Amino acid sequence: MSEFWDWWQHLPQHLSPVIFEIGWFRLQYYGLMYIVAFALTYFLVFYRVKHEERFEFSKNQVNDLTTYAILGLIIGARLGYVLFYNLSYYMRHPLEIFLPFSFSNGFTFTGISGMSYHGGLIGILLLVFWYIRKAKLNFWDVMDLYVPVVPLGYTFGRLGNFINGELFGRTTTSAVGMYFPQAPEKALRHPSQLYEAFFEGIFLFILLWSIRKFKVPKGAMLALYVIGYGTVRFVIEFFREPDSHLGFVISSFSMGQILCALMIAGGIGLYFYLRQK
Repeated sequence: MSEFWDWWQHLPQHLSPVIFEIGWFRLQYYGLMYIVAFALTYFLVFYRVKHEERFEFSKNQVNDLTTYAILGLIIGARLGYVLFYNLSYYMRHPLEIFLPFSFSNGFTFTGISGMSYHGGLIGILLLVFWYIRKAKLNFWDVMDLYVPVVPLGYTFGRLGNFINGELFGRTTTSAVGMYFPQAPEKALRHPSQLYEAFFEGIFLFILLWSIRKFKVPKGAMLALYVIGYGTVRFVIEFFREPDSHLGFVISSFSMGQILCALMIAGGIGLYFYLRQK
């Protein structure tokens, strides 16, 4: 058994985030995970349109909605990271917001690093809402269609974080901890990326997928998702190392927990609004 724990605890040290590298260009697992997440969401949405009579969307509408959602996620997640987590740095290096290069110490290819979940959620809602208005679709029908399948994509995104060795957890004396090469000191840390992959992804997907046919108000899937994700993420943040340049923002709460608390409150308010409506 001790051999297993030794393998487990040193696993991050044997993982390379790079699939292949040609010159300055690198294809990393993190980017591949995004592609897998998008593809999985796309096919699950088509499955629902085909098998659930409530949703009357054409193939072109699903294609357009998915495209706008992807654009909203990428743009919103990037801008969210800039605004919520590292605004002072990017005010000094504005070219690095969307260019995959670092200009602070010469000219080096870094890829786009730093994405905010909460910014991505805002970006998706804004761009999808804009398309819905243009296409004259029902916003709540679209939310009920997409929301239950979205969490499964997080599983792959968090696995990408784990392979990258980033967003690791706080130090622990538990055997479940791991040694992350990018951590500031050699100590066992919670593999919080794997916690998030399971609870934000698999657990939340199973929960929402199971209740998608329950008698709930139209649009309630969005409210339940926001409450569910906010709650799960808020708890897991107690095991996750806060961003080094931010630390704890209010008392012992991280920026992620503050944003999740706002999500939970907003989700509860939305649910009761939809019930009354």
